[in-house]
Amino acid sequence: MKLVLTSGAVSLFLTLFFTPWLIKILRRHGYSQAIKESGEFNYPEHSGKRGTPSMGGVSMVLGVLVAYTAAHLVAGRGVSASGLLVLFLVAGLGLVGFADDYIKIFKQRSLGLRASTKFGGQTVVAIAFAVMALQFENDAGLTPASRAISVVRDTPIVLPAVVLVIWVFLIVAAASNGVNLTDGLDGLAAGAAAMTFAAYVLIGVWKFGNACTIQDVGGCYSTRDPLDLAVVAAALMGACIGFLWWNAPPAKIFMGDTGSLAIGGGIAGLAVLSRTEILLLLTGGLFVVITLSVILQVGSFKLTGKRIFKMAPLQHHFELLGWLEETIVIRFWIIAALSIGLGLGLFYAEWLRG
Repeated sequence: MKLVLTSGAVSLFLTLFFTPWLIKILRRHGYSQAIKESGEFNYPEHSGKRGTPSMGGVSMVLGVLVAYTAAHLVAGRGVSASGLLVLFLVAGLGLVGFADDYIKIFKQRSLGLRASTKFGGQTVVAIAFAVMALQFENDAGLTPASRAISVVRDTPIVLPAVVLVIWVFLIVAAASNGVNLTDGLDGLAAGAAAMTFAAYVLIGVWKFGNACTIQDVGGCYSTRDPLDLAVVAAALMGACIGFLWWNAPPAKIFMGDTGSLAIGGGIAGLAVLSRTEILLLLTGGLFVVITLSVILQVGSFKLTGKRIFKMAPLQHHFELLGWLEETIVIRFWIIAALSIGLGLGLFYAEWLRG
């Protein structure tokens, strides 16, 4: 537990105190994101956000990387393949997001990288992660990722390696873009993500305490490096909480795509390597709902020419209904917490059954 606590505390401290320094630098150079304007959505409160610094995800990613390293140095323990792979996914997608934010800021336009370029970058990072996750077999014969589809434990459904890579890519793409879509209101994505990472801290610690040994036949978990996954999850949770202090309404800084893609990558990596991919539908429930709102909106408009919501993603629909931003954020946090609670309840119920 010393590893987990140190990782979370260092990440929280670094992000909490480094972010205001980053805000000063960005403001001094006028590095702020352009605010999107359109005939469909021109919410008055958003015009006041013009000039708010972006790229706050830089402090989050750096905080996570430093915290993970510091925790292992303090505890005197080596790093694991699983932990490093999740960090690779966080840093890799963070770099894709950074490139996107850079173009938005320096060209002062709301659209950054071309969609194809951005998706291509996500694809390269996700596939590299998936391929490497099937390597690094330990003495027990476990690789970081399993070829079996998992809810809480591996199911009998085993995928060929190529199909597994595609499956992992879809999870990474869905999670990273889901967090990106959710990051539309001050504090919404950071707060929901902090709760999701807290859930993965609990899952990692629980699986570590009930890990299989060679003598075990059943009723245990065969996840590789569960404690180190909890360490990474704690670092990500601490970074989200530290950043939320400055991102809470009214936000002093936005995380940008640097932060949202990195956070989404962290969630996806933890789900895949903790072997809880299907459970992600609940542990990341808010991100799933918001992503579905966009899919339904686009699908309905293309098929019928009509929109289901006043605007997608879903949070903007409620803005146009007249809800205050703070009201939407808090109520969506409640939805996220309820979904995560249900996910953890199913996780524990499956343990009792197993």
